[in-house]
Amino acid sequence: MRHLKDRSTSNTAPFLKALALTPMLCVTVWGQIPMGQPGSLVRIIPTDSAVLEMQEVRKDLPCTVAPAKAPLGFDLKFHTGYEVTVPFKELVGAENLLTIVFRITPKDRAEDPAYFIQRMKVPSIEEDARGEATFEGAFDLGTGKYHVDWLMRDRAERVCSFYWDVEATLPNKDASLTVAIPQSEVRPVESEHFREEPAVERAQNAPINVKVLLNYAPQSAASAAMRPSDITALVSILRSIFRDPRIAKFSLVAFNLHEQKILFRQQNADSIDFPSLGEAVSKVKLATVDLARLAQKKGEISFLSSLVQSELSQDDRPDAIVFAGPKAMVDAKIEPGVLKELGELAYPVYYLNYNLAPQAVPWRDAISHAVKYFKGQEFTISKPRDLWFATTEMVESIVKLKHNRTATAAGGGQ
Repeated sequence: MRHLKDRSTSNTAPFLKALALTPMLCVTVWGQIPMGQPGSLVRIIPTDSAVLEMQEVRKDLPCTVAPAKAPLGFDLKFHTGYEVTVPFKELVGAENLLTIVFRITPKDRAEDPAYFIQRMKVPSIEEDARGEATFEGAFDLGTGKYHVDWLMRDRAERVCSFYWDVEATLPNKDASLTVAIPQSEVRPVESEHFREEPAVERAQNAPINVKVLLNYAPQSAASAAMRPSDITALVSILRSIFRDPRIAKFSLVAFNLHEQKILFRQQNADSIDFPSLGEAVSKVKLATVDLARLAQKKGEISFLSSLVQSELSQDDRPDAIVFAGPKAMVDAKIEPGVLKELGELAYPVYYLNYNLAPQAVPWRDAISHAVKYFKGQEFTISKPRDLWFATTEMVESIVKLKHNRTATAAGGGQ
């Protein structure tokens, strides 16, 4: 059961989501379901089929459909969809059932359309109800051009239909990126951020070992919850590291700087345990304030100092330390004496800084200063292409430095 919320305070959900302008109305929403595999025989009722084929906009059931563009996400999938609004006065009466059916057809593979269906149970609505109900739907694409045929009907068989084209394309400068969905392919939105990652065939020749220190936090420290877009970006950073076949061993420490807590730890593993990570970070309560923590002056920088001192001084000897996360904006820097105690590190340090507004927040944060102290390298991740190129450059740098260290050691330090 999902409550309809004010549109001004709602976030876009990964599947079809119901919104509206009253907090008292609620609607039962069933998942957006693919109707068979693309190219397979799909059976839909004749009247729905006729509406999809006619390509004529209908408003027997008055509604407004606003298609979305198809930007590339940090997960290297093109995300698109639509928003549909229906005046409450059109839903007045006993319980109703809204059914949405839509078809997405790749223009270069017209024989392989993808069909989706969604049903929403709407409660009884009184005659004086005002405002409108809003529903948002989403799906993912590979590169290509697509045509969408869309309809919604109620129990009285009133129909609203709409049709549009959408294009998922990479600019020339991003042509080297590998999109996660094959060209001209349609998929439902992946609702599980922390699903298990498929196995990767690892390089046998001089594989590398990295330790990742992930600040699992929203872009804004004032946020009461992690936005889906922030979760996608942070998990995508981890997945981009995991998918590089040159990395064979992973250590991961997930923490929340403002909560001053270590959330999850994994040591020297063959893969990153995404499901366990998801379970651990789901317990973060950003809207709560620990009074003891509030009373502690400079608690955040003390926590970060202890974390850096502990994780960078351990004997696990990774081939690189990688910090990742949003800007760690706290009131102070890590004291130089704390960093000096660590001495000269035997491995490089990197920072994948997730920053959607680098021009608005251009200055260094507490982690940046520590990375600079160790002569490390920082990458600003504002767009999907930034993550792609940063990961590629970082891993190439780690491999090169490890090769040089190995060659130096083999030559007796000469």
